[in-house]
Amino acid sequence: MPSTKENTAFVAYASRVPEVSTIIFDAVRRANAMPIPVRYEPWEFNDVPGAELVGPILGKITESPFVVADITTLNLNVVYEVGFAIGRGKRVFLVRHRGTTGDKAIANEVGIFDTLGYYEYSTVEDLRARLVAHIEESPLPTSFPLNKRALIYTVDPPLVGQAEKLLVSRMKKAGFYSYRSFSAEEDLRLSATDAIQQVSQSAGVFLALQNGNVFGSAIHNVRIMFVAGLSHGMEKPTLIMAPATFTAPLDIRDVVRPFRREEDIINAVADFCPAIVAYNSNVDPVPNEAVTKLQSLTIGDPRAENEMPTLGRYYLRTHEYERALKGEVNLVVGRKGSGKTALWISVRDKTRQDKRNIVVDLRPDGYQLIKLKEEIFDHLSEGAREHLITAFWEYLILLEVAYKLLEKDQSIYRQDHELYQLYVDLAQAYKSPDFSTDGDFAERLSNLSQRIVNEYRSRFGDTQGQRLTTGQVTELLYSHDLRELRRRVSEYLEFKKSVWVLFDNLDRGWSTQGFDALDAIVLRCLVDAGRKLEREMRRDEHDFHCIIFIRNDVYDHLMRHSTDYGKEMRATLDWSDADLLKEMLRLRLVAGMDGTDPAFDGIWRQICVPHFQGEETFIYLTERSLMRPRNLIKILSHCRGFATSFRHERIEEGDIEKGLKAYSTDITSELDRELTDVFPEARDLLYHFLDAADTLTEEALQKILKSSGIREDRFAAVLDFLLYYGVLGVRAGGNEYYIYTVNYDPRPMKIRLNRDPDARYIVNPAFWPELNIRRTSMVLLDAEGARH
Repeated sequence: MPSTKENTAFVAYASRVPEVSTIIFDAVRRANAMPIPVRYEPWEFNDVPGAELVGPILGKITESPFVVADITTLNLNVVYEVGFAIGRGKRVFLVRHRGTTGDKAIANEVGIFDTLGYYEYSTVEDLRARLVAHIEESPLPTSFPLNKRALIYTVDPPLVGQAEKLLVSRMKKAGFYSYRSFSAEEDLRLSATDAIQQVSQSAGVFLALQNGNVFGSAIHNVRIMFVAGLSHGMEKPTLIMAPATFTAPLDIRDVVRPFRREEDIINAVADFCPAIVAYNSNVDPVPNEAVTKLQSLTIGDPRAENEMPTLGRYYLRTHEYERALKGEVNLVVGRKGSGKTALWISVRDKTRQDKRNIVVDLRPDGYQLIKLKEEIFDHLSEGAREHLITAFWEYLILLEVAYKLLEKDQSIYRQDHELYQLYVDLAQAYKSPDFSTDGDFAERLSNLSQRIVNEYRSRFGDTQGQRLTTGQVTELLYSHDLRELRRRVSEYLEFKKSVWVLFDNLDRGWSTQGFDALDAIVLRCLVDAGRKLEREMRRDEHDFHCIIFIRNDVYDHLMRHSTDYGKEMRATLDWSDADLLKEMLRLRLVAGMDGTDPAFDGIWRQICVPHFQGEETFIYLTERSLMRPRNLIKILSHCRGFATSFRHERIEEGDIEKGLKAYSTDITSELDRELTDVFPEARDLLYHFLDAADTLTEEALQKILKSSGIREDRFAAVLDFLLYYGVLGVRAGGNEYYIYTVNYDPRPMKIRLNRDPDARYIVNPAFWPELNIRRTSMVLLDAEGARH
């Protein structure tokens, strides 16, 4: 059949493995010899010596009814072309050679591709037969309304460097304070359907490639190229930064902005921002296409950071939220995905509603403190260390309260005779020639840390075990008259109602090699500094609150040996009631489906089949969420993504099966990371459960632990973790118990194990698809109904 623009499908693949590229080329040649309604065109047909390559390839993609792409090896140009095709509204049919390892491990960590689905072939004939069979041409949904409250989107790398921090800071300084992002620290794997929706909702996408010697860069750059392709395919304003030493992939070489100095990033952002504003002003509304309820449904984002502007519409106000809002706690602890940041946002937004309140919302990423730890804290004696760190936190909190007071009233103090002189005095006390107030909090923290490091080096060099007097701490830390600054802040607060200092994200970026004693001191000293300032301000009759939000595994691990352990006023976010999770989801569904019957069952029947494998679907999905809100949202998002990809009116059983497989891959990777944080020697432990039975004796479990390299003296501690995080449960007396069914107290499970000789460990079904767990625990009943 002669080639025409309408019936020529582009084929993208890498040439790194000649055996694979030869199979693809031969399969295409054989398929084209058949009487089929489409002709396949390999990318090599456009590789003409002396001629431009990128333009014709992107043109062919635009003209193709669909695109075939091989992902055996993740060539960055091919990844970009996959994203570009989807952004152009083309269906992409992914294939992979079964017998070649290629970049399978990287693809598994990246995400994206298994959430799109792919076909595995072994031979030329396998691939030829699939190419001549029917290939679905319906594109994935790519039209979503702009998110007017958070116009821009980015992809964070596993290791955030100075360039990435500066890029985000400059975007904020340009006025784009609210932005959406994929966080490699929080989510680990990027969902293709989520990336498509995020880019579609954006008026601008800003990205940063990393050099190959940076930790996690191979995974990060694949994600960047896919998102860049999506953005260019949808014709979104796109900024792609890369180090000047980075060799940009051919497809984007002409549009990458290289940087050597800070000025390069600053100038690039300055050039980029007008394009965002213009796009936001000129873009036409999304046409009212015929869409199903499922396609139009929004349930929020698994990461609370990405739903800051909308969270208030559907946030479930729990008892823990009420306690925090009343100032009854100074710590909020919970597992990843339990809702800490959502609570942080909700408390912040609620207290902000009263204009008399001062709300200081601080999110110091843990890696911003690494320089202080390595350059100073490691060299100090224990007593000097605690003294310095507590003083550092106290100084930082006081500076940020002063900054917020000055920022909040800078436009009104001249017209307020009561505030005018107080404002001038506070501004004078806050001003210091050695202290920079430019940029956002991250920049101010970084600048303060660098100044302290430089001052320490000039005074003490690399002296180990250095002891510091109170006077030396004062000289080292403070570029302000601290007593004067505290007095001026206190005077100013006479005209305010209350102060809320809210710390979140402190544990983000802490060593993936496990927490150390210094981390414990950093956290404990922050708690102490917050308490001290609370006492001092309350003595002056000010309503002052300092609340720290942190993961409970970090808290337990770091604070267990503290003399203050258990004395803090804590709110713990442990979910054990499935009805509360149902209400959390109901509020989101009602908000996302205007005019819908507010009853959960009525909504659920519209978007999902009522039963899966003989069980009620909501209960089935909830039991695999480990009772974490974020996980339940993730499961539903994956299932919905597959359903909308296949144009289903609601989530069908096949969509649930595919969605649970993608979720299982996510949760296994995330829990393995959490385990490694606490037990560095347990890296990849969960993957040693591959092909295991779902029911395990203690001997079988110990064999798995031993095979993973865990020392026998660590078995008990690692096993406690597996039980505490719901990876394992216990079956005893015909019942199954997980940590969330025993009120997060592992003792009942341990007692049942010791008391019942027939008790066994069980693997949580959330991990079955990824680990290929063998189901052996089916209970047989005889004619009388008795168990066997």
